[in-house]
Amino acid sequence: MADPERRAAAEADFRIFCETYFRHLFALEWSADHLRVIEKIQRVVCRHETLAIGMPRGSGKTTLCLVAVLWAILSGRHQFVFAIAADQADAKMLLANIKQHLATNNLLAEDFPEAVYPIRCLEGETRRCKGQRYYGIPTRIEWGVEQVVLPTIPGSRCSGAIIRTSGITGNIRGALYVRPDGTQVRPTLIICDDPQTDASARSALQTAERLGIINGAIKGLAGPNQRTGIIVTCTVIQQGDLADQLLDRRRYPSWHGERTRLIYELPKNEKLWAEYARIRRAELAADGDGSQATAFYAKHRAAMDEGAVVAWPARYAPGELSAVQHAMNLKIDDEAAFWAEYQNEPLKPEHLGEELVTVRQVMEKANGRKRGTVPASCTTVTMFIDVHDKLLYWCVCAWEEDFTGYVIDYGTLPEQPRRLFTMATATRTLRRKYPGAGADGAIRAGLKHLVETYLAKEWPWGKGLQRVQLLLVDAGYKPEIVASVKHEVGGATMMLYRGVGIRAAARPMSSYRRRPGERIGHFWYIPNVSRTAEFPHVQADVNYWKTFVHRALATPAGERGCLSLYGRPEMHELFAQHVAASETWVETQGHGRVVHEWSLKPSKPDNHWFDCLVGCAVAASICRVQAPGQAQTVGRRRKRYTQADLRGLQPRNVTVGGGTPTAGSLNRDIS
Repeated sequence: MADPERRAAAEADFRIFCETYFRHLFALEWSADHLRVIEKIQRVVCRHETLAIGMPRGSGKTTLCLVAVLWAILSGRHQFVFAIAADQADAKMLLANIKQHLATNNLLAEDFPEAVYPIRCLEGETRRCKGQRYYGIPTRIEWGVEQVVLPTIPGSRCSGAIIRTSGITGNIRGALYVRPDGTQVRPTLIICDDPQTDASARSALQTAERLGIINGAIKGLAGPNQRTGIIVTCTVIQQGDLADQLLDRRRYPSWHGERTRLIYELPKNEKLWAEYARIRRAELAADGDGSQATAFYAKHRAAMDEGAVVAWPARYAPGELSAVQHAMNLKIDDEAAFWAEYQNEPLKPEHLGEELVTVRQVMEKANGRKRGTVPASCTTVTMFIDVHDKLLYWCVCAWEEDFTGYVIDYGTLPEQPRRLFTMATATRTLRRKYPGAGADGAIRAGLKHLVETYLAKEWPWGKGLQRVQLLLVDAGYKPEIVASVKHEVGGATMMLYRGVGIRAAARPMSSYRRRPGERIGHFWYIPNVSRTAEFPHVQADVNYWKTFVHRALATPAGERGCLSLYGRPEMHELFAQHVAASETWVETQGHGRVVHEWSLKPSKPDNHWFDCLVGCAVAASICRVQAPGQAQTVGRRRKRYTQADLRGLQPRNVTVGGGTPTAGSLNRDIS
């Protein structure tokens, strides 16, 4: 080797290794954040700890980790390093960069010839690997696109060391390498670089799946009786994504999350920076290069820099004068990207209100009650079924008279063997449960079974039992099938349901004029279909009821109108994703009212239990459950006239309120 002392110093200290062999990659002066992260990376490599690093885009976190792989391998601290990326293409690029450093870094070749010289002898020809020998003995070198095995050289600390790559959703479980002598080697250092994509960050289900892989499969790669050092580099894309959760020390303290920022304190002089922003935008819009804005900054720099605290003073682009100006340019050009990509604190979207709860908030509404039991204070039990080709989603809720609600049970038919799944990936389907029935036949058989089972089911209720008072079934997809099941087994307790998204520009249901045979309730409406080809059904304003459900979930436990779930929080992760991560809304105004117009997110996640929960709330309203201050506009009830009425005596009125209606009374109301 060319310089044993230089090599020894670099092997002992990761920072020295970076500065000695990769000065061309780390040309700028280190920031305090860099030095802290470098120290933590060294601890992970040496002590097999776990670390999540959230650094701004362009801070060099991926490069640091790639160099850490080389340091861990060449120093002999690890014999098997696994580099994992968001997908397979990114993983191959990671390994390609590592190979490039090994093949072209001259200082590495001088000080680690036992590892680098055999690589250079290949001259980029992978087919030469099989024939390479050292004193007549095969080196067993591998130089692939997904795996590299360094040459087997007697006396080398990195003899036969393995570097493997994979996408996070690839086949990473059970990773091991069998050496020619039969010994097995498992990964002891894992680098997980930016494990989420923009698309996966927007999907709560994909976020949960990838977190499960990191905390499960990846942590278990080293096997029994071994500790694994793991570094996850990440950038927060939006609130609640994988990076945001992993960097949260309260939620995942074992990951020692290190969340750094581009600028820790913004400048105080907002007036000058507003004028700077105006000049910059106008100049760039006129095909300028920003020099006029820079001249303005140079003139007022002292005042404009006041109060600013930047993380990396050396980071600014050509044409800029300081790191403060660089950070503020990024903020001016795209504020949302600035807070997410460079501050690791993404902005909360403007339309998110208190009633739009998060997945975590829904999970935390678990009340510890036993599944399938009705609280003694509840007077009404409702159920909803969402109909699809592959699965039937269902939910059962119990309600107090003031609309305090409890999710007491939910599920799918057929039931799925996995805790996390989507309808697209469901392995047990209606067609498989009812082979030979055909698509419609399978739906009908499954729906009939579900309706029969749950209308007959008796739910424990204090010292007694209670049944479902009203079951709504979504008839938007297969109304003929739903109507036939109602006629055959559903009876008066089952109704067909259709959700309608009434926008602010349209007339609200409360302004509908009631016609004979119709019933108008609180944001629901039962039309008279006797003269049409439609099936009898109830229509509900889903824009109102989805907002209502979110507000109920946001209501603290113990307050009137609170909606909670049975059991423990970890039981409801997928349910919470349906409810809180599938749809979004925009606020609109019209007809003197404010409406939250809901829509499915562009990634089209599953929202079926959200629909079920909304349907259960609508059913409760039909059963005359009312929130405080909620008007139950049912229209005028048909009066039954008696002989006394005809003789001019006081008429006998039919009571509208007064307790929970029976199935028979509901049937009379609806008909």
